[in-house]
Amino acid sequence: MSSGVLQKIAALMVSAPAGRRKVLALVLQDPERVLDESFEALAQRAGSSVPTIMRTCRDLGYPGLREFKLALAQEMAVGGSPLHRKVRLEDDAAQVISKVIKGAASAINSVPAQLSVEAVEAAARAMAVATRVDCYSVGATSSFMASDMQARLFRLGLVANAYLDMHLQLVSAATQMPGGVVFAISHVGRMPSLIEAVDVARSQGATVIALTQQDTVLAQHADIVLGIHVPEDPVMHVGTEAYLVHLTVIEILTVLVAQRLGDQAVKRLGGVHQILSTRGVDMRHHPQLSWGLDPAQTKDAV
Repeated sequence: MSSGVLQKIAALMVSAPAGRRKVLALVLQDPERVLDESFEALAQRAGSSVPTIMRTCRDLGYPGLREFKLALAQEMAVGGSPLHRKVRLEDDAAQVISKVIKGAASAINSVPAQLSVEAVEAAARAMAVATRVDCYSVGATSSFMASDMQARLFRLGLVANAYLDMHLQLVSAATQMPGGVVFAISHVGRMPSLIEAVDVARSQGATVIALTQQDTVLAQHADIVLGIHVPEDPVMHVGTEAYLVHLTVIEILTVLVAQRLGDQAVKRLGGVHQILSTRGVDMRHHPQLSWGLDPAQTKDAV
């Protein structure tokens, strides 16, 4: 048995009261199921209550439910082979499919235990009233995220840009001002060029929001930190699970911003959808384009 959370559970079972022992046994039996279900569901399976679950977490040395689930998720993510944290070299295709999907689901399910409600609400408020939101990133994965965030905010009607080049990031930062927002995305969170751009933006009075791990240099230089930890991937420097977790946070943040914009965002999104569905992007809802040709010629050409 691996050290850490599961080892603590096995040790505590020896002396725990009967009610808590049943909870501990269920966690040991299927820890991944515990990560996927609510504590109410766990309490029901154990014939117990949520307060008993909370006391059990404290017995294990965790101050609350969030901290326990986070520690358990991190422990479950460790191991595996050089191919994947959960996959063994001898696993067949069905096992690979199951383990990769469960790993991704486990990573996403760890978000509520890590993401500060106060921080994400503060980030949404700042973006909703920002004069301009500039999205910065470094690296292939984070660069996609910055572009995706910009596209989402732009569709909501906000002035938003994505800068992936370090020189342009500095130019953007130098032209920021109070009321502006910089949204910096970096799982690693220690690239010098990104830190420099963030510092310049803050010196101009902009609010810096960082989507990164809680203890990174970037987090230390931000005003609002959306701190998310995903265990290191054995193959990619920033693995698929980090990608999925960041995308989930961006989705949460987008919805919160849209809520704060209200009818303005709803009308904007409806207008965008209408244009895209009737102007050739989705050809199922658009007549064939003639490009100025005679209808008979177009028919013959087809």
